[in-house]
Amino acid sequence: MKTLYIERSTGECRSGEWVERLDLSVPPDRIVVGTGPGSFAGIRSALAFAQGYAIGSGCEVLGLPSACALAKEGERRAVVGDARRGKLWVALFDGFKLVRDIFQVESGEIAGTVPAGWSVVTPDAARIGTLLAEVFGGRYIGGQSPTEAGLEAFAEANPAILCREPLPIYLNPAVRD
Repeated sequence: MKTLYIERSTGECRSGEWVERLDLSVPPDRIVVGTGPGSFAGIRSALAFAQGYAIGSGCEVLGLPSACALAKEGERRAVVGDARRGKLWVALFDGFKLVRDIFQVESGEIAGTVPAGWSVVTPDAARIGTLLAEVFGGRYIGGQSPTEAGLEAFAEANPAILCREPLPIYLNPAVRD
């Protein structure tokens, strides 16, 4: 079974060039899309492409939270992102197991939400990396972007988490930046 993975939650490569880079030489049987949280435009365009392609090809479309792409086998890790408006979103992973669904906290309360000894990574280093480094010191391992390869590794290790009829993860109503 050929699976195509699409991860666009960081909003990198905003134009349609990303579609041109997809390998569709062998039509996929299913498409797995990162559902966020993250870039509204990136996530929506990925889901729209996947759903449109599925209409024409009959393939299955599944979703997976984008934070899962940053989980690491054998490591307890918190993925923390900027939810804006003074809040952060957090996902907790024990290896490839999502321990707690994505939730929000006030940025001043982040220290109490990550268990002792867990590493911390963010897809939003430019906005919150300094804060995370101050709060977590050496436990903060820096900024990383979710990737298709990360989604694939998580999906292969934990296929039960794949969501049929995926929707974007919206933590708050849309705002202008």
